[in-house]
Amino acid sequence: MPAHASAPQRSRSRRALVIVLVLVLALAGAAVAATWGVQRWLAGQVEHIGDPFASITERPQPAASAAPGAEDDTLDGAMNILVLGSDSRISAGDPNQWEQGAQRTDTIMLVHLPASRDAAYVMSFPRDSWVDVPGYGEQKINAAFSYGGPALLIETIEQLTQVRIDHFVVTDFESFVRITDALGGVRMTLTQDLEVGGTVVPAGKQQLLTGEQALRFVRERKTLARGDFDRVQRQQAWMRAIVAKMRNDGTLHNPVTSARFLDVVSRSVATDDGLDQAVMRDLQDRAKDLGSTDLTFFTVPFEGTGRSPDGAQSIVVLDRAALDPLMAAVASDTLGPYLAANEGSLDVLPPVVE
Repeated sequence: MPAHASAPQRSRSRRALVIVLVLVLALAGAAVAATWGVQRWLAGQVEHIGDPFASITERPQPAASAAPGAEDDTLDGAMNILVLGSDSRISAGDPNQWEQGAQRTDTIMLVHLPASRDAAYVMSFPRDSWVDVPGYGEQKINAAFSYGGPALLIETIEQLTQVRIDHFVVTDFESFVRITDALGGVRMTLTQDLEVGGTVVPAGKQQLLTGEQALRFVRERKTLARGDFDRVQRQQAWMRAIVAKMRNDGTLHNPVTSARFLDVVSRSVATDDGLDQAVMRDLQDRAKDLGSTDLTFFTVPFEGTGRSPDGAQSIVVLDRAALDPLMAAVASDTLGPYLAANEGSLDVLPPVVE
């Protein structure tokens, strides 16, 4: 793909966590985000990265359509969106700047939107998960992006899970800071004081954090009891806090705040070409009635940490005995019943994150 003339600037400004895009466009509720003109404006600001699916020859079957005979199974049935992000230590947010072997990703999430349109599920894959990367053998899962860009990462995830990916989005946390600040900050519970730039936010319930403070909270790892596993939950908690703040403040019901906020979000997203206006409208319809309690965040099953066969790398060992039936439920769009039947067996985001 050719680089844009102002690639460095676009790299900084056109990346954000896609779950925010999904929920912002979906939770709009107000006419400002439902009109054709506004949707066309939003779609025009989103950066597209091409078709990363074109080179993948063997893929899982799509989930069955909710309405047999519908012309577009993707828009009618379940939808799966693969989210790739970094914490800004690398420039993973602009795929036009990708260079083989030069970058990996810190965040890999699969967003599952069921055909029933009554829930949303966000599942995180630990970045050090030891998996088979097509053409490269066993590697950490985040190496797939380094070796082959979006297409190889998609192929790796699909081979691992047997879940068909419908859309792909590249993200980072620096743009997420701007989204948080556009909301006037988010409220999170702190179990210990948080110091950022000489300012201390005391421990306590529902403390208001700026984007920079929230980023510091999310980036912490060394002092967390479970290391990266707890860090993943902090990422999830930040997303949940943004959705709650957006809902509670009625951000999208105010023409002034909604226009400013949607402008920040739409300019912060890079997606595959297929995530077009029609898909955005569908996303809005899918989640327009969802509340924060309808969102479930969890980490895919893992046995724990270990070492690579050569002993050189610290890795995460996935629990295939639990992962396979979970992903079968995602593929068949029966994830809700599966989670209900297996409550307590997954690493689900708790109400309060340590």
